[in-house]
Amino acid sequence: MQIRISWPAGHLTATLEETPTSTALMGALPLASTAHTWGEEVYFDTTISPALEAAARQVVEPGTVAFWTEGDALALPYGPTPISRGDECRLAGPCNVLGRIDGDPLLLATVRAGDPIRVERVET
Repeated sequence: MQIRISWPAGHLTATLEETPTSTALMGALPLASTAHTWGEEVYFDTTISPALEAAARQVVEPGTVAFWTEGDALALPYGPTPISRGDECRLAGPCNVLGRIDGDPLLLATVRAGDPIRVERVET
C-alpha cells in the first residue's frame, strides 16, 4: 500500500505495511488536515481512532510512518523531537508503526506549522 503526502512546498510517498491501523487509514483517504511540528517531526489529525497495537513503539527510525493513537494523528519523524535522547526519533508516546517514507525523510523539513496537508492513495 502506498500513500502520497502533499503540502505547499513539496510532497513524498510512503509505503505502508498491512496493519489494522494502515487499513483503517487507507479506508479514510483522501484526507485533508493541518500540519503541526514538534522538533523534527510533522504530525496532523486524521479522521480515524484506531487502538494501540501490540507492536507500538516510541523510539523509531527517521522516516517511519507512525500513528499516535492518543492524538488520532499521523506522526512523521525525520529527526530528534524535544524529548529525544541524542539523535533518536522519540515520539510523544507509543505509536503504531505503519511503514516508511520512500526516499529522503528530510523533505519533511519544508513543512511549516499550519500548512495544509493532503494524504491520498497512490494507485499502482
